[in-house]
Amino acid sequence: MLSRLTVKNFAIVEKVDATFAPGLTVITGETGAGKSVLLGALEFVLGGRADAASVRDGAKEAEVEADFCGTLVRRTVTARGRSRAWIDDESVTLPELRDFGCRMVDFHGPTANQKIMEESFQREALDACSESVITARQTYGKAYTAMRGLETSLAELAADGGEGELDMLRYQVEELDRAGLSEADETIAERHAAAAHAEEIVEGANAITEALGGDDSAAEMLIRLGPVFRAVARHLPAAEEWAAEAENLTVRIQELSRTVADVVSKLDVAGENFEELDRRLTLISGLKRKYLKGAGGVNALREILEAKRTRLDALEHRAERMEELRGLIAAAAAETRAAGAELTARRHAAAERISKAVNRELADLGFPRAKFSIALEPAEPEAHGMDRVVYMFEPNPGEAARPLAAIASSGEIARVMLALKVSVNAATAGGRRAPEKRGTMVFDEIDANIGGEVGRIVGEKLRAVAERGQVIAITHLPQSAVYGERHLVVTKAVYGGRTRAKISEVEGEDRVSEIARMLGGEKSTGVVRRHAEELLEISR
Repeated sequence: MLSRLTVKNFAIVEKVDATFAPGLTVITGETGAGKSVLLGALEFVLGGRADAASVRDGAKEAEVEADFCGTLVRRTVTARGRSRAWIDDESVTLPELRDFGCRMVDFHGPTANQKIMEESFQREALDACSESVITARQTYGKAYTAMRGLETSLAELAADGGEGELDMLRYQVEELDRAGLSEADETIAERHAAAAHAEEIVEGANAITEALGGDDSAAEMLIRLGPVFRAVARHLPAAEEWAAEAENLTVRIQELSRTVADVVSKLDVAGENFEELDRRLTLISGLKRKYLKGAGGVNALREILEAKRTRLDALEHRAERMEELRGLIAAAAAETRAAGAELTARRHAAAERISKAVNRELADLGFPRAKFSIALEPAEPEAHGMDRVVYMFEPNPGEAARPLAAIASSGEIARVMLALKVSVNAATAGGRRAPEKRGTMVFDEIDANIGGEVGRIVGEKLRAVAERGQVIAITHLPQSAVYGERHLVVTKAVYGGRTRAKISEVEGEDRVSEIARMLGGEKSTGVVRRHAEELLEISR
């Protein structure tokens, strides 16, 4: 949830630091005071449009920081329009920022409400209401994925090359097979070098082992010095450390001597046929240049051989494999359609339940005769199912229901969105699982173009949604504003010839004054003030 929003040099805001809490927070203020600027700043910090025009006149850059319960998100935009963003001080890309924003905040307003017209939103909102739909969708998704995978395999096989590719593969497999590559070929270069310099290696190794471990070797000399170290140590305590270090060196020298002798003995340089090694190294080097472009070892060549052998086998038995795939696809398609039919049936049941719930909410919101319904239109199998989900709306009795996107006004869409949110929250709360999203929801003037009793009910609905998360609502309606558990007021004033906006929380008498202003304007009378007190008492 959002706990703090800090805005600097953004539009008319010089600096604002606003804190938020769970539940319903309402934001009010005069028209043009900066309420929408505050919302714009929140959208900006979560990946919204970065515009140089957003930078306050005279400032080099605008900066917005949002604290989501310890996770800090910060974004800046310069006067030239260059934007940067960070999450917990780590630089992030714009897609990463937007992905984070979508998970943190759910925006609803004159623009955001357009989401309700998108088929994907309509489908996801419906599916979220029912555990059985989610289970059926998972089953369908597995069947559909398996079917599409088989179809892809068939398409790839059908598009494979003809005889030219077959001939090339046969030649390459035969060439690599004939080379008889083995694990021993990994050390061919070492063995070749050892065979080429066998005499030099043996002579050098003998000299090393003699110097390290022979009769007059370094180890023998240190051993002979043992009594000398002990004699000196009787008079000089520091010599005890010298004696210990000499013993360690003796052991290490003896170990090195044995290692040299052991490695040289295992080279078996005398048993290697240098000419055969030379021919083998030339062959393998040529294969590496041809198939690996010089990079990689013998094991990489062996992997290439296996891949080409598998590919050759697939092409040589393409007809049989294609026939087998067609059979598997037919079975997978039948399974997918059966799972899709089950998903459709469960969606129908969920659509009926959620439609009834939304209609009850709409009646409370001033649409007692309007009718909302969810239609499922058959479609070819896709990743999400075999239906097109369409929200239908009938604002006036006697008129045929039509798609919501085709006929609803902005006010109707706003209230359908609120009704849907309340219904989805109630459906998920009544089930065994939590709702999909319990973070922050922002409603920007969702109560526009309504008033009176309907405004009061909108406030009640917003508080109901806020019971299971955090809701921030920008409103002009006092009947809605009184339902906020916290009330923030945005004001603006001119200081030193510059307009500045600020935000502050109001409580007690200050809140009564703000509600009275919303009811009666600047010259609020005693009657208006008493009305404001009554509205606040009713909301409590």
